[in-house]
Formats: sequence, structure tokens, C-alpha cells
Amino acid sequence: MSELHIVNHPLVAHKLSIMRNQKTGSKDFRELLEEISMLMGYELTRDLPLEPVEIETPLARMQASTISGKKLAIVPILRAGLGMVDGLLRLLPVAKVGHIGLYRDPDTHLPVEYYCKLPPDIGERRVILADPMLATGGSAADALTLLKQHGCRKIRFMCLVAAPEGVRRVQSEHPDVDIFTAALDQGLNDHAYIVPGLGDAGDRIFGTL
Repeated sequence: MSELHIVNHPLVAHKLSIMRNQKTGSKDFRELLEEISMLMGYELTRDLPLEPVEIETPLARMQASTISGKKLAIVPILRAGLGMVDGLLRLLPVAKVGHIGLYRDPDTHLPVEYYCKLPPDIGERRVILADPMLATGGSAADALTLLKQHGCRKIRFMCLVAAPEGVRRVQSEHPDVDIFTAALDQGLNDHAYIVPGLGDAGDRIFGTL
């Protein structure tokens, strides 16, 4: 079974509290999302494999460490996931970026795919799938299925806020994918929005409320 990792760093908790506040405007919301994504990226990449390399400092030669392989990819789920890309790229500037477009049907609450563009060697890369919200889990589960159809085998899912319903669905359909979140909220309301949540992340990022 995949693991749920809650990144409970004080800076993450503080910034997320500001994002949850309905008085926080789009500019601050976007900046905080980028900052939290970078902070969470430290935890998500904690176990990247290392390999020895010999270097020369100004004083002596030494055995140092470097990331092995360096083949990484960041795949945001459009559109809200775009707000997490720059923060992750600040940590992983050599990562390739793909995009998966899904929207939630307002009546059925089911995800509908409308776009998919991935690096040609995506199946050889460690993939970070990013979306601020894990609500019903439908979009995340479908995006993970799509990545696996393209040959991806090493995937982690990263979100800001998760509902137990979404966690259970991802773990049920993709037991090999670990989930990283800044908060596990109490659940979903009748409209399948996370409560207390932070509203519609896409609308708050792009000012389309």
C-alpha cells in the first residue's frame, strides 16, 4: 500500500494558513503556492539516489556525492497544478515538464481529459505529479493511469490539501504511488469540495473567481 506523507514543517503550516484565508488575493496565493511547493519538494526528494563523484575543492581532492541519473519530470494537472511547477523547478532545474489537462464535470464530478503532452522519455524518468487539491481522487487517479500507460513506473503525487476520500481512492487504484500533502482535511461537502479546504485553487491562482 502506498504511504501518505504529511509535510508538517512549521513554515509550510504557516504559509498554508495564509492561503486558506479567503482574504488572501491571487498574487499572494500564487507566491505562497510556489514557496510551499519548493519546501515540500525537499521532503519529496529526500531519498533520491546518490552516486560518488571525485571533485577538487580549493584545498584538496575529495569524494563527494551527486544525484544519480538526474532524470526527473514534473507533471502538473492543469490548470491549478501549474502553480506548483516553478517552486519545484527552483529545486530541480534540469527536470523536464509535461502537462495533463483534466477538468471536473460540474454535474457528475468526474474528471474529463482534454490534453496530454509529456516528454518523449517520460517512462525513464522519476515523475512528480502535482495538483494542489486531492478531493475525490478522480483526477489524480486518472492522471496516474495515463502516466503508467506512457511507461512511468516511479511516480509520486504531491498536493497541498487532501481529503480522506481522495487518499483512499488513490491508494486503492495506485497502491505503488506515495502521496505527499501539506494537510489532511476532514472531508468533502455535497459539491465534492474539500472542507475546510481553501476554495477552488485554480480560480484563486488565476483570479477567475
